[in-house]
Amino acid sequence: MDMHSAVAPDAPLVQVGKADVSAEDVLAVARGNARVEIGPDALAEMAAARARIDALAAEPRPVYGVSTGFGALAVRHISPELRAQLQRSLVRSHAAGMGPAVEREVVRALMFLRMKTLASGRTGVRPLVAQTMAALLNAGITPVVREFGSLGCSGDLAPLSHCALVLMGEGTATGPDGVEKPVAELLAAAGIEPVELLEKEGLALINGTDGMLGMLVMAIADLSRLFTTADITAAMTLEALLGTDKVLAPELHAPIRPHPGQALSAANMLAVLKGSGLTGHHQDDAPRVQDAYSIRCAPQVAGAGRDTLAHAQLVASRELAASVDNPVVLPDGRVESNGNFHGAPVAYVLDFLAIAAADLGSISERRTDRLLDKARSHGLPAFLADDPGVDSGLMIAQYTQAALVSENKRLAVPASVDSIPSSAMQEDHVSMGWSAARKLRQAVENLGRILAVELTAAARALEIRQQAESAGRPAPATAAALAAAREAGIGGAGRDRFLSPDLEAAAALVASGDLVRAVERVTGPLA
Repeated sequence: MDMHSAVAPDAPLVQVGKADVSAEDVLAVARGNARVEIGPDALAEMAAARARIDALAAEPRPVYGVSTGFGALAVRHISPELRAQLQRSLVRSHAAGMGPAVEREVVRALMFLRMKTLASGRTGVRPLVAQTMAALLNAGITPVVREFGSLGCSGDLAPLSHCALVLMGEGTATGPDGVEKPVAELLAAAGIEPVELLEKEGLALINGTDGMLGMLVMAIADLSRLFTTADITAAMTLEALLGTDKVLAPELHAPIRPHPGQALSAANMLAVLKGSGLTGHHQDDAPRVQDAYSIRCAPQVAGAGRDTLAHAQLVASRELAASVDNPVVLPDGRVESNGNFHGAPVAYVLDFLAIAAADLGSISERRTDRLLDKARSHGLPAFLADDPGVDSGLMIAQYTQAALVSENKRLAVPASVDSIPSSAMQEDHVSMGWSAARKLRQAVENLGRILAVELTAAARALEIRQQAESAGRPAPATAAALAAAREAGIGGAGRDRFLSPDLEAAAALVASGDLVRAVERVTGPLA
């Protein structure tokens, strides 16, 4: 299905009820164009909570978010005849984003997660509001959300407001074909009536951590694949450098240093190297007692990243179970103000993952450089060139990789340590979680390219080893990786050629997950 198409009637269905949604649900809607539907239990819960909001709206005493202004303007009691205008004004004024439009999958994740919270019955909106948001998702209508505007406190206010504006029939959006058109035209074509927001509803539509959470869920999915990819490329490099796989033995990991991720990475590498005729030659022509850190410590570094990922998954699962709004309607009918919209829990792990991604890329680059350096590659030609001096081989591929590594180090600087007060000092400490999520997306994309360069170099080095009469044969799994690389259009050893297409093909092989799948056909499932 085209990424910009409307959801097909036979597409997978994700039903949102009172129970939590899963990370898989988010991915299915954001990336898989799944249909969404709100279950009857959630509709009933929403109706009951709305009755409580209607009762409070009829009372003479002011209630925050129902009959008052917002933020620093919460001191004003708003009369009933102005409350619809209040909701419209809130959404219009808060839709103040700037910069390029963010990716469609981010907006779909954001909308789905906000709809999930609306369906919890804790926000007090009418069922109609959540049903209309579901209709937008199913119609393939995507609000245009701008890069800059969220401080990650009071939730992702500006991004969510751009979405709420489209719900009202205003703002900007793209249709199923990805083309931006007037919102009224898009809604009419899909048979969707704009929503006239009532008390509390505008606030409920914009007061959540949904943007940063959606990006966290997608980053976790991408990094899970990249950590497995890194174990494969590290194993290929170890093999191409005639290193020893003895350091991967299970008894050297969990029993004496019980970090779960380390044991998983070591087991992955050992499985990939099973049956290799190239490992264990570190005592041959140029004897060495130990391999370099970038080889020998690969499971420790990638494993630490895996454990960081596991912590991020825990935080994401908690946030997926949350109903973030302010105020909230409690099960006993009370409507209480809170600070649950603060993005700190999500922001911290977004920054932590950026650190892990930067370090994983850094160790991958060091392995690549070792493959290209004649003084350290144990018999491989300089830069893996066909005729070094006439040919430059993969010299500049490592430059590109180094540039990506350097950028990821800059992106690893945490956003969540910053805070700029806003709303006349009412919102005086913010999380910057949206910014943490945006830079993590770039870091993850960069990491995929970094690993693609190592894959390109390791595959060429293994091919050169195969061509040497005295060398052993690669492991079946690394041979499968090499075959997948060649099938994907990544050229092998030989005279210099236009290299960029090879590197882009390698990046696509990594991003698609096809490299991992090719290896798993030999090894069985890897962690």
